[in-house]
Amino acid sequence: MSSSFGRLFVVTTFGESHGPAVGVVVDGMPPGFSVDAADIQRELDRRRPGQSALTTQRQEADRVEILAGVFEGVSLGTPIAMLVRNTDAQSKDYEALRDVFRPGHADYVYAQKYGVRDHRGGGRSSGRETVGRVAAGAVAKSALASVGVRVMGATVQVRDVKAVRRDWDEVEKNPVRAPDAQAAQAMAAAIETARAQKDSVGGVVEVVATGVPPGWGDPTMGKLDAMLGAAMLSIPATKGVEIGGGFGMCELEGSRTNDVFDGERFLTNFAGGIAGGISNGADIVVRVAVRPATSIGKAQTAATAQGGTTTIEIQGRHDPCICPRVVPVAESMMAITLMDAWLGQRALRGREK
Repeated sequence: MSSSFGRLFVVTTFGESHGPAVGVVVDGMPPGFSVDAADIQRELDRRRPGQSALTTQRQEADRVEILAGVFEGVSLGTPIAMLVRNTDAQSKDYEALRDVFRPGHADYVYAQKYGVRDHRGGGRSSGRETVGRVAAGAVAKSALASVGVRVMGATVQVRDVKAVRRDWDEVEKNPVRAPDAQAAQAMAAAIETARAQKDSVGGVVEVVATGVPPGWGDPTMGKLDAMLGAAMLSIPATKGVEIGGGFGMCELEGSRTNDVFDGERFLTNFAGGIAGGISNGADIVVRVAVRPATSIGKAQTAATAQGGTTTIEIQGRHDPCICPRVVPVAESMMAITLMDAWLGQRALRGREK
């Protein structure tokens, strides 16, 4: 099913941008783990719209309702169902786009795929779908923490502005979610400029998992890096993934990129914590290319369902840069993937790690 991800820890999201609600069903969560609604809400608050002047001003509280699978704060081992109601959808903003295929959006391909589409805010293709991923990711993060695994992310590039430092304590102190206070200011300025010009900018989000023991992931078709690539590319607006040294290694020699292991730790981490598709005990490092937001206020040429083209200026409330809100989504997809890999290793070796 295209709305499900995972083999043992299966996450299925549902709902449309302007429907009554969005949500998720998590199947495969082992029994006896703490599931704290406050933890889930904290992650949803990081993703929700309207959290700063740099994001869409759609005002959604994104209050989570745990419908099933949890009793007295503990997982039952049965499917966990979570719901978030849409309360500030303004569908009238999209009425003029009912028969228009917006450039850069999934309007045309959804119409070709299904023969029908929800034109309100992109329907299922909207970033609103990621609410369910973040709720499921919060559950996965909590479980992974019980074995010492931590997942954290940040915006490390906006347009041509790159973060130099990796100060993870800085991330939640600025609206861009950058790990570099000085770069964060320049990133914010670039986003504000794009907004003023009724345009948008893209960037790069980096996600790091620490404490992952060696042995997670399955060669050869179920490699951990392959699963992470699929997870990240399933996030709306992502167009590229690199792990560890990534594309930068193409300019270097093997003598400079082979990670040396001294028996206790890796002295470098060009492999990004994964070798042969299996975690090697080093930090897992993934970077995701996020394209500029497709909904912009500038006049653009768009195709119509009747044939031909028209000129549109997209109204409504949109992000001039998606990166700050992609950070918690990318963290969640990392956690979901690692949770699935952990359960696979538990089944294979019969031990916690």
